Amino acid sequence: MSGREKLEDEAGMVDITEKPPVRREASARGEIKLLPSTVKAIREMQVAKGDALATAEVAALLAVKDTPRIIPMCHNIPITGVDVTLELDRELVRATVTVRSLGRTGVEMEALTGVAAALLTVWDMVKSLEKDETGNYPETEILGIKVVEKKKEG
Repeated sequence: MSGREKLEDEAGMVDITEKPPVRREASARGEIKLLPSTVKAIREMQVAKGDALATAEVAALLAVKDTPRIIPMCHNIPITGVDVTLELDRELVRATVTVRSLGRTGVEMEALTGVAAALLTVWDMVKSLEKDETGNYPETEILGIKVVEKKKEG
């Protein structure tokens, strides 16, 4: 049996049936590098598509709730709370998403998915401001998406 056949035979969700539900929390963070003029437009509510930060916050919330549909082996877990923070710096929008659950498995994938969706939404909202004369995005970059904290009580 080849390595690929072995993996295909074993692929699937991890069985968490016997794990007791406990309080879980995870926070993830990431950034999108933008032109200073784009950050200024966000700050001054001058983005043609609307409020980039409010839209990114909603996108993060939806992504957290939809994580099992996006990430194939994630469990559908009860989300009990989500906090989304978006901060502007001179050339950055920083997104932090904290997810809470009372469940049998962690919530770090939900937090990471929320951050990714928030940053991608910012990119979509401001892409007309970021394009160069060829229609490309030479300065725009999503950076450093990572789990910054994970907690489990019980």
